[in-house]
Amino acid sequence: MKIEVFEIPEEGLNIELEETPKIDGVKITQPFKAILRIEKNGQEVFVKGVVSGEVELQCSRCLKDYKMPIRSLIELSYHPIEELNKEELVELKRDEMEVDFYREGLIDTEDIIRDQILLSIPMKPLCSEDCKGICPVCGTDLNEFSCGCTVKEIDPRMAVLQSLLRRMKKNG
Repeated sequence: MKIEVFEIPEEGLNIELEETPKIDGVKITQPFKAILRIEKNGQEVFVKGVVSGEVELQCSRCLKDYKMPIRSLIELSYHPIEELNKEELVELKRDEMEVDFYREGLIDTEDIIRDQILLSIPMKPLCSEDCKGICPVCGTDLNEFSCGCTVKEIDPRMAVLQSLLRRMKKNG
């Protein structure tokens, strides 16, 4: 849904909507719901509300798919963007780092929802905090079975020296 800034009434605007934004690498299992309060002060637009829904992720330890609910409170500030030449460099001031910009008098709610989803997904998704992952030797899911493999922990800084020692022993 696109919101035209000049059509936002003085008393503000309340919006409830459902959207399923397309995001590469993210499987959305149900439409995301957003309840937004939009207010305008001159050309500056303020958006407050909540975005909620569910995504399917792959655990980075055991590689199983799992569903993760997302509920994100939002508080955004939008300013009109000035068109610049592509060669022109612009330095953002500190207070502009927390401001988003709109172009041609339009704010796209799908962009708001997409940003909140991406900000909510962890860098290393885990199906649970105590997930044991898979055995690096045989590939057994350690959450379901215990394997008999032994894994020697080697300090990565010493691995090069260990391989050198093996070569020296091999060569005599």
